[in-house]
Amino acid sequence: MAIFSTSVASMLLLLGLFAANLDPTAAQIGVCYGMLGNNLPNSWEVIQLYKSNNIRRLRLYDPNQQALQALRGSNIQVMLGVPNDQLQNLADPSKAQSWVQSNVVAYWPSVRFRYIAVGNEVPPSSWLAQFVLPALVNVFNAVRSAGLESQIKVSIAIDMTLIGVSYPPSAGAFRGDVRSYLDPIIGHLAWARTPLLANIYTYFSYSGNPRDISLPYALFTSPSPIVWDQGRGYQNLFDAMLDSLYSALEKAGQGGLEVVVSESGWPSAGGFGTSVDNAATYLLNLIRHVQGGTPKRPGKAIETYLFALFDENSKPGPELERHFGLFSPNKQPKYQLRFGGGRHLDIAYEEYNGTFPLKSDM
Repeated sequence: MAIFSTSVASMLLLLGLFAANLDPTAAQIGVCYGMLGNNLPNSWEVIQLYKSNNIRRLRLYDPNQQALQALRGSNIQVMLGVPNDQLQNLADPSKAQSWVQSNVVAYWPSVRFRYIAVGNEVPPSSWLAQFVLPALVNVFNAVRSAGLESQIKVSIAIDMTLIGVSYPPSAGAFRGDVRSYLDPIIGHLAWARTPLLANIYTYFSYSGNPRDISLPYALFTSPSPIVWDQGRGYQNLFDAMLDSLYSALEKAGQGGLEVVVSESGWPSAGGFGTSVDNAATYLLNLIRHVQGGTPKRPGKAIETYLFALFDENSKPGPELERHFGLFSPNKQPKYQLRFGGGRHLDIAYEEYNGTFPLKSDM
């Protein structure tokens, strides 16, 4: 009987480990909470929506006080944004100290801040670019002076337009004209042992070059590798884009930097290649895929934030920008996603009979 009990216990342990590996939160999935809509639920309802769906990480683009109050005691880990229009103010050390005291220290530890994103996709050619590094350093120093530097990492969020060479992934390199802006920033991040935040959208690469980028490659549904690079097979565009960023960091002398994917998603309407089916396929497969790393950095889960929680009807730009939501404003899910909580992953890969030839992945 003792042998039987030991065997049962071992089997249960193995099943538990297997279930943990199937839990998408093992890949550290979060969801971005944007508020650019006039028909969205209030923050208290939103945080309950996160909790009821077992979404354990949240990106907040500004220190909205109602949202921060609603997050108290929720145990949700938060990436808090410094809006771009605040960068000039926070280039002043005293104002950065005040900002951190009011929006971070005042809520800690009942709100579990994980990152502060100092600016989002600031173009290096913008007049705001001159303030990014000073604001980043000042906010870091303010967090450190509060004794929170080991719990809260201070970084910036970039987009992939800073990459000048992306194909093949091993040749990835930043644009020459952004190096003077970016090199000091990633140097600081490396010194502070803080990951770089990157917004990665295969949708925009695909829709901008559908002749050379196949839809299955962009949606994780290609049945075999499309690109071979130094013995590494690339079966999806997401991996190729992320590995091109890792290569660019290596060429800039910061190959040890980790990358957190601070946004990724697919619009369900409003543009070329947009549909509910395509968006569902991308999101389901992304959640599953990021548990396993990339060909260049295999075996390590990729912390990833899905964009976005809701369709936001006041978001500027082309129509597709208003159709990235995982939920409709009435809180009804658009897709059958699973975020853990003991539930199995409800993911089925669609089968495609063929792929299209690919000359470039960007």
